[in-house]
Amino acid sequence: MRHLILILGDQLTPDISALREADPEQDAIVMAEVSDEASYTNHHKKKIVLLFSAMRHFARELENNGWTVHYHAYDPDSPHHSLLDVIRERVGQDQPEKVITTECGEYRLDAAIRQWHESLNVPVEIRPDDRFIATKREFARWAEGRKQLRMEFFYREMRKKTGLLMTPDGKPEGGEWNYDADNRKKWTGKPPAPVPFRVEPDAITRDVIELVDDTFSDHFGTTDDFHFAVTAGDAEAALAHFLDFALPCFGDYQDAISDQEDWLFHSILSPYINCGLLDPLGVCEAAARHYYSGQAPLNAVEGFIRQIIGWREFVRGIYWLLMPAYAKENRLGNDRDLPWFYWTGETGMRCMHKAIDATRRNGYAHHIQRLMVTGNFALLAGVKPEEICDWYLAVYADAYDWVELPNTLGMVMHADGGYLGSKPYAASGKYIQRMSDYCSHCRYNVSEATTEDACPFNALYWHFIHRHRRDFEGNPRMGMMYRNWDRQKPERRDALLARAEWLLDNLETL
Repeated sequence: MRHLILILGDQLTPDISALREADPEQDAIVMAEVSDEASYTNHHKKKIVLLFSAMRHFARELENNGWTVHYHAYDPDSPHHSLLDVIRERVGQDQPEKVITTECGEYRLDAAIRQWHESLNVPVEIRPDDRFIATKREFARWAEGRKQLRMEFFYREMRKKTGLLMTPDGKPEGGEWNYDADNRKKWTGKPPAPVPFRVEPDAITRDVIELVDDTFSDHFGTTDDFHFAVTAGDAEAALAHFLDFALPCFGDYQDAISDQEDWLFHSILSPYINCGLLDPLGVCEAAARHYYSGQAPLNAVEGFIRQIIGWREFVRGIYWLLMPAYAKENRLGNDRDLPWFYWTGETGMRCMHKAIDATRRNGYAHHIQRLMVTGNFALLAGVKPEEICDWYLAVYADAYDWVELPNTLGMVMHADGGYLGSKPYAASGKYIQRMSDYCSHCRYNVSEATTEDACPFNALYWHFIHRHRRDFEGNPRMGMMYRNWDRQKPERRDALLARAEWLLDNLETL
């Protein structure tokens, strides 16, 4: 054998760099489901089903194209617990000249693979993952010398590089780079949300569901009603469904939350983009075509594209620029444990219950539920960053360390001191009331802040503002909040702080 090529579970792309210039006559592929990767955190059952089934379908596709694929299916009794265990056995049997793989998306695993050559006694070639628009080196050059990084400016560079939504004379379509201000409407039931895209599980997926139910029964979530795409063809169909039925309204309602609807107008494409079934640039180009053909408005298409070539690329750049020290950041000194209701959803706070319940059932919640509901509460309560980061990594089907960690630690928890975001995304219950209908179904009163039935977000918000005055008083975007706090009567401030202290002492009872 010439080369043994390792394909990871988030590299399900036929032209992945590890396969470039490969020859089915001389090379072989190895793929593996192993306990070390499936269980290093409490991965959602649907996430495991998605990846194991997509891997098995991808392996079959490779075999149909003439490849020899050594596939290690999950076996709880297998002596092979790690990827290295599987690779070591194959190297011993096949004696390849070299092991080739595409760089992985997690610092932990990447650091391990870079040492494999020492124990395998064979060269290990790690190729760049060129499915991203910006290389790690390109992002580092852009970030060099900047005290704070702002996605908006990086996003403009990506727009110029890709030409997405750019006019022939180099200007942004419509004259503005960002239409986020147009994307904050509350959804009141009209227009009706589209029916979600579904794929019925085939035999391979049903086998995986049975495996996960038997072997990962103690993991978070459920396999019930599994309907994710697990092949590139079905993922393309999911993209087409979004473009035709949801994209036209996505912009207006991308920040809206509904008590009745899990999905609204969101694409639910991130699980497929992040595991390799969809090409991110191709997805953006397809969305842009819908704008140019008059099938979707500019604010919807720009907002969607910004999430992919803006935030997705930006957080990946930060991850590889700052790891491993970044994972230890805790600039606000948070020290509270993650409340247990994050795993059960058993709380009287309607917004938290609905967001966690949707996450439990679907392995998915949209970005406002993550940022302004579950994330906002963790920020206000002072939860340890590592605990909330691990929760996000575990519970979402699209979560991988490179994308989850900067989003959670930096954007949600502001634990990096504002390196990623210019201000903390802290808000009272008024924000949730403005963007959703949760509050009308809640046992707490969003109009109150100090009474026993008052919305917990309200007092916790002012407690957060008060206890972090030294951190944020000089922030130009926070000055109004401190002026509002100072204008309140002393007895009102005392009542708010007292209510918040009680809440913090009794988080598990909320």
